Amino acid sequence: MLERTSTTARYARGFAAAVVAVATLVLAANAGPAKASEPRPAQQASQAWQAWQPVGPASD
Repeated sequence: MLERTSTTARYARGFAAAVVAVATLVLAANAGPAKASEPRPAQQASQAWQAWQPVGPASD
């Protein structure tokens, strides 16, 4: 028959598990998508469109 675990040991394990869970969630929340080394084609098209638009006041 298994020995009963002390209350202090159970609370300590539960607290340690909670700390690990919070640390994992914090690390996962801060992990964003990796930065691309080159812009994607959609970004290039957007940049080309902005460069093509005339600069200055609009003539109405």
